[in-house]
Amino acid sequence: MFAQGTSVKAELPKGWHLLDKEKDGYYGISVSKAYEFARLKKLKSKTVLVAVIDSGVDTLHEDLKGILWTNPKEIPGNGIDDDHNGYVDDIHGWNFIGGKDGTNVKDDSQEEARVYYTFKEKFEAPGLDTAALSPDDKGNYRMWLKARRTVMGDGTESGVDLVILHKALTACIKSDSILQQAMGKMEYTGNDLDTFQTRTSESKSAKAVFLYLFKANKIMDMTNKAFLSDFSEQVDAEEKKAAAKENPPHDYRHDIVKDDETNINDRYYGNNDVMAGDPMHGTHVSGIIAGEKIDGRNQIGICDNVRIMMIRAVPNGDEHDKDIALAIRYAVDNGARVINMSFGKNLSPEKPWVDSAVKYAESKGVLLIHAAGNDNADVDTTDNFPNPNFRHSTYTASNWITVGASSDPLAEPGFQSYTASFSNYGKKEVDVFAPGTRIYSTLPGGKNYGNLQGTSMAAPVVTGVAALLLEYYPNLTPQQVKYCIEKSAIDPPVKVKVPGTEDNPVMVNLSAICKSGGIINAYEALKLASTLSTPQQKKPERSTLHNAMN
Repeated sequence: MFAQGTSVKAELPKGWHLLDKEKDGYYGISVSKAYEFARLKKLKSKTVLVAVIDSGVDTLHEDLKGILWTNPKEIPGNGIDDDHNGYVDDIHGWNFIGGKDGTNVKDDSQEEARVYYTFKEKFEAPGLDTAALSPDDKGNYRMWLKARRTVMGDGTESGVDLVILHKALTACIKSDSILQQAMGKMEYTGNDLDTFQTRTSESKSAKAVFLYLFKANKIMDMTNKAFLSDFSEQVDAEEKKAAAKENPPHDYRHDIVKDDETNINDRYYGNNDVMAGDPMHGTHVSGIIAGEKIDGRNQIGICDNVRIMMIRAVPNGDEHDKDIALAIRYAVDNGARVINMSFGKNLSPEKPWVDSAVKYAESKGVLLIHAAGNDNADVDTTDNFPNPNFRHSTYTASNWITVGASSDPLAEPGFQSYTASFSNYGKKEVDVFAPGTRIYSTLPGGKNYGNLQGTSMAAPVVTGVAALLLEYYPNLTPQQVKYCIEKSAIDPPVKVKVPGTEDNPVMVNLSAICKSGGIINAYEALKLASTLSTPQQKKPERSTLHNAMN
């Protein structure tokens, strides 16, 4: 499931997250200062390959088509696996949730429902002696109990009225149709609607319906299309939750992909359609990292010398561990230096497969960057997968950065903090914060742009900075890049609100809810990188780096 939220109204310029607090007055990451530093140092740029494991990407977008990775060993469209890697015509990446017949998974179930019904018969057997279970089965039993609580509830939930929810969605769809005709355009934001003068009672009523929802949810910058897409997904998710109490979830993935999901070695499945389904999320994430500047417009992406490899593995629903594990391995095997992972879920039944892939990436010098999630929860005590902590081991991967979402106080008028109200946090598990509210980037449609928010947007901000460091200092190890990003992070000037405490604010130093205690800064990170390595310098021994960090 994506770590994405919605957008908000704030008096902030487009691309505020790129700006500098001292120069521009907004708590961004000082991208221009970073590039000025590189210019003054006369640093030479080297192209960095970044993999984005996500929903897909608009391969025709004007700001993205020029930066997509093209597999140099494949001949496009010849139906032959020219590079013999097992994936036919993988030109811009690979789609692990597609079928060989060209069909693609869009919707999928929640992991809790899948786990609950997988083990239901076994663990509800009469006379089950849990003390006699094997160590693996004891772990599965604990996971199943957690899934059961989520699926069946504990009797305290009031539940969602699906009838009312459906009526609201139907009313919104009808109102949107009326407003499109009245306004003479298919796409508009809440701000557009607020200034629109209605001429008929029908359009006046439609405006009232939509504007109320835009204002109540503080999403005035969101478009009607994005809103209806999110609302439809919410209704769909609630329907799936209700249905899961009665029946096992439909196996959407198996219908299309047709691999053996229980076998990690059955890996040559999927197709090359990286634009499949709804590429909204992956398109926005990719633009944050490296969207180009077309026709002299303001900067969109952070890094100016990147190629994006799209690996589609995240449906509308929870991703499958096998797909994530193989997506990581695909990225590593094809030369990615950084992997962005803006998704997450509460259970990971095949976590050892993912752990093995993370270890493989670590052994090959690849950095993984993951979104912390949007439940305003403490992930020191609440599960959030994937994570760098290996199951059945005390080992924690050294090539991993978990990212919480920071903000500018102007971005959320009802919260007003340097933390985002929705962000997960954790003194031990969240490494750094990065801008994640009202982030302007590319949207599907070839020439579309807009604001989204979430730790899904904060993670690619960090990915973009990591790529920037590697662009100028390509010999840096993942551990050094992680060190530079976290060590140079800037403490907010005041205490911040703990996310989720809007009604009774809890004010703390950021260091109380984040390991580094800071918000990422591209300029400071690049300056620090310059003291660790030069393009000609050999990589330091890991023990030396470890000593430098402690």
